[in-house]
Amino acid sequence: MTRTEIEEIVKNFLIEDIEVDEEVIKPDAHLKNDLGIDSLDFVDIVVIVERKFGFKIKPEEMQGVTTLSQFCDYIESKAGEK
Repeated sequence: MTRTEIEEIVKNFLIEDIEVDEEVIKPDAHLKNDLGIDSLDFVDIVVIVERKFGFKIKPEEMQGVTTLSQFCDYIESKAGEK
């Protein structure tokens, strides 16, 4: 799976499932401050990522992930392990 495909999947589920406005979805967008993702949204994101990418997010691995680009980096690194 390419980085572009990962970014497109993430963008789509943020818009459709988490109801983030498309205009604010940018690589340097802060997950919490810019996209408004809270802890309840994160629970949904964990389920969506597992379903779409086939791996579980480990909370300890997400420490320090604050931007959309970093989140996509994380998914890319985990999806590449499969």
